Amino acid sequence: MKSDIDIEALRRRLTPLQFDVTQKAATERPFTGTYWDSHDKGAYRCIVCSEVLFTSTEKYDSHCGWPSFYDAVDKSKVETRSDESLGMRRTEVVCANCGAHLGHLFDDGPRPTGLRYCINSASLEFAEQPE
Repeated sequence: MKSDIDIEALRRRLTPLQFDVTQKAATERPFTGTYWDSHDKGAYRCIVCSEVLFTSTEKYDSHCGWPSFYDAVDKSKVETRSDESLGMRRTEVVCANCGAHLGHLFDDGPRPTGLRYCINSASLEFAEQPE
C-alpha cells in the first residue's frame, strides 16, 4: 500500500471480502456485488481511503456482472499495472492514493473512451448525490 494505513485496523473496519479484494487482489463473484446493477446518481469512492474514483455519469451496464465505468473521474486517481496472474494478461486497476486493488481495465468499452473499468463493488463505497 502507498499510504501508511494500519493493516490490522483496516482488517477490523472492512468485511473479509472487502479486505481480500483490496489487499489481496481477490475478485468478487459476478452479479453478487452491491453496485453491479445500481443506477443511483453519485460518486464511487475507494473503500480504503475514500478517494473519489468514479461517478455514475461514467457508469454503464456492460452485462459482465461487475460495476463498469468507461472512464475514471480523474486519470490521476487510478493507476494501472500489468497483471499476468491466473494464466491471463490483464491490466489491473488500483487506487493511486492507497494502492488498493479495484479491478481490471479492458479495451472493450463504449465511446468516447472505448474502455471498461471492471471494478469490484467490494472495493467501493457509494455517496449519493442529491437530485
